[in-house]
Amino acid sequence: MSGFQSLLGSEMDDAEIDDVLIDNGMGVLSMSAEGVPYGVPLSFGYDGDRLYFLFLDASTELRKETYAEAATEASFTTFDVDPDGSWRSVIVAGPLDRIVVDEWDDAREAMADNAYQSDLLGEYELQENPNVWALKIEERSGRAVGQS
Repeated sequence: MSGFQSLLGSEMDDAEIDDVLIDNGMGVLSMSAEGVPYGVPLSFGYDGDRLYFLFLDASTELRKETYAEAATEASFTTFDVDPDGSWRSVIVAGPLDRIVVDEWDDAREAMADNAYQSDLLGEYELQENPNVWALKIEERSGRAVGQS
């Protein structure tokens, strides 16, 4: 690879994409409502098919919830960068839906496995309608530079 081409990295396969989603517990959820984009950094859980997000400390405007309810599709980006300059990034996309109580155990397990600060889950009381959202992964892509 020459020049800027080396900065583009190489495409990752599904196993490498899974590794990034398992290793990283934080990223940016991007949604759109009425043509207005909104990206929010969030911790996430991953079960192999879906990403789970717990919306904590809701603002009075309920911005995350408002966008999540309006979005027919969302995307999520996670990445890591090493001090030596190598990096990996993954983007997934699909429908975003609020989970129902029956899905709470699966969501909680996925978040406990790899969400950033998953110890906060112990403080979250299960409600009749948990403020947990799931992104069903329908599209996925990943790129890496300098990773072996």
